[in-house]
Amino acid sequence: MKISEIISELEVLAPRAYAEGFDNTGLLIGDATTEVSGILVTLDSLESVVDEAIETNCNLIVSFHPIVFSGLKKITGKNYVERVVLKAIKNDIAIYAIHTALDNSFNGVNAGICDRLKLTNRKILIPQKGTIKKLITYAPLSEAEALRQVLFEAGAGSIGNYKECSFSLEGTGTYKGNEDSNPVVGKKHELTTAEETQINVTFPKHLESAVIKALHASHSYEEVAYEVLNLENTNQHIGMGMVGTLETPMEEAAFLTFLKKQMNAQVVRHSKFRNKTIKTVAVLGGSGAFAIDAAKGSGADVFITADLKYHDFYKAENELLMADIGHYESEQFTKELLHTFLSKKSSNFAPALPQGRVVLSKINTNPISYF
Repeated sequence: MKISEIISELEVLAPRAYAEGFDNTGLLIGDATTEVSGILVTLDSLESVVDEAIETNCNLIVSFHPIVFSGLKKITGKNYVERVVLKAIKNDIAIYAIHTALDNSFNGVNAGICDRLKLTNRKILIPQKGTIKKLITYAPLSEAEALRQVLFEAGAGSIGNYKECSFSLEGTGTYKGNEDSNPVVGKKHELTTAEETQINVTFPKHLESAVIKALHASHSYEEVAYEVLNLENTNQHIGMGMVGTLETPMEEAAFLTFLKKQMNAQVVRHSKFRNKTIKTVAVLGGSGAFAIDAAKGSGADVFITADLKYHDFYKAENELLMADIGHYESEQFTKELLHTFLSKKSSNFAPALPQGRVVLSKINTNPISYF
């Protein structure tokens, strides 16, 4: 089992195509062709975590946060980032970071918070733009149905809870081949008319390569006519944050007590009580001040996030309750999410990667202590 195969599974859960532009996700250290001896799952790749990987014979660390975030001009071991890179390389340990790709996944970080709070009726708080594409192509009438099926198998035609969605039109196509052409229908230098079907399907942008490859591989024409368009349609399965509903509405103080317990938070910093019942909850793991307006616009009664500054709390403007539970606290269960996912997938890898070789890090990487 190679590292590249593990990465392929991770990118089903959280395709890198949806990571934020500022982020540094993917394989940061190591060779993707290396055979995997074991996987250590962690929130942060620290020196102590690399030591743990060595002790547990894991040569791949799957980390939520990237240890290398911006460019390194030198690697001399003078800071914690450089020391991690040096130790990992010396011990042939690869590091893969998933970060905002998992933040933007419908089954990622924010879904984990919703699970802890038992929220139902979930939807994305800030849908990511430009995630849906549309393919328009043309095929002979007799080949249209087979081509549709090939495109569906490549992942095209899925819309929300529906699969194999398409729209077709019949019409007449024309073409004239030059001296180097080899037309399936018609002859060189002759204007040919053919009864064709126009096929329209949408697909998520991370599948574009697979969809176009399938199109070319299955089409009978020498030159395949097609268009790929970027759509502005809202995609409710990719984006930052999540909004859900409590099973049982709570008063504000009771909800904060519940929140603190469920998220193992040492303290909850919050805006002034509004003396209103909490029912609709918006969440965003990590630093979420940028989503305050979106949370207010969603109709949420409370917005749970981290790293709010002094003036951020004023932005509540009595429209919702804001609760800062801490950066680590909001993301701490992410490594359990990744461990569970990889452990289930490891059954597909056996005997190359037995179940026991997916290890959950025992190290608490929270850099903040409370007095």
